[in-house]
Amino acid sequence: MAERSAEISGFLARAGWGRAERRHLAGDASDRRYERLRLGGATAVLMDNPPGGADDPAAFASMARHLCALGLSAPAFLAEDLPLGLMLLEDLGDDLYARLLAADPGREAELYAPAVDVLLRLHSAPPPPGLPDLSAGDWATAAGFALDWYAFAATGAKPDGTDFHAALTAALTAHADGPRVLILRDYHAENLLWLPGRPGLARVGLLDFQLGQLGQPGYDLVSLLQDARRDVRAETEAAMVARFAAATGADPATFAAHYATLGAQRALRILGVFARLCLVAGKPQYLRLIPRVWGQLQQNLAHPALASFRAICDRLLPEPSPEILHRIERQCPTSPSR
Repeated sequence: MAERSAEISGFLARAGWGRAERRHLAGDASDRRYERLRLGGATAVLMDNPPGGADDPAAFASMARHLCALGLSAPAFLAEDLPLGLMLLEDLGDDLYARLLAADPGREAELYAPAVDVLLRLHSAPPPPGLPDLSAGDWATAAGFALDWYAFAATGAKPDGTDFHAALTAALTAHADGPRVLILRDYHAENLLWLPGRPGLARVGLLDFQLGQLGQPGYDLVSLLQDARRDVRAETEAAMVARFAAATGADPATFAAHYATLGAQRALRILGVFARLCLVAGKPQYLRLIPRVWGQLQQNLAHPALASFRAICDRLLPEPSPEILHRIERQCPTSPSR
């Protein structure tokens, strides 16, 4: 800890921010943490992304520059030391979508429409080279987190996932395995900022995109509209799905199956991730989000295209009742592990 503190102090001194006032700004489900720095009348954000973790600071830097080249508002770099996992970033402010919408839910359509348009711009440009490109089977394997972590924590046994994997792979192949685009993966209200002083699509500030990869057009749309952390109004979700489908020329019925299949895959993976964050990382706060994600899963599984897969999920996954969530929480270690 003392060594990391010395590395940060040295980095800030080299960047000319050694005398800045520092205050904790945020942390997240990864090892990253953020501080806001003030020096005179200027502010900046320190991103501390320790080496050796799951997230590569070089990937963040590369993706940020790609997004800025498209005219989008990723943070600009003021200084960086990628081997140390330290970056000094432009401060985009505090107007997170989540915060603005908590204060005034009536702004949902106003804010979500440009966020959808950012996705359309992102998908219209060639993606950066060398990004991961998972197969339908790979995406189904990722959804298996729901069995390996959530079902295991809830029941004490890991279900046989053979039928689950085969059925989801078939559904993804049929409905969500077309031409790839760049997806940011964590595109939701806590990673978007409103910057009304900027023009056009630059009004939407972008955070937490270092895991960008190749994927399906509807994936980030699901991430935005089926948010694990807040309820999006049904009428907003329907309007934004229609906006996206119309702009891309997609047949509405075909796109509905695409959207539901990706939504089911994503909800299943998140169920497992949230259970794992409790069991392994000692973060039980994510359990309170599971009922919302479960509801999103049921919404997606209700699509006729997923009828056979739904039957498998109904058999393998217990509903997250208060008793089950309490059972999982009792397994959460008191000392978080990294």
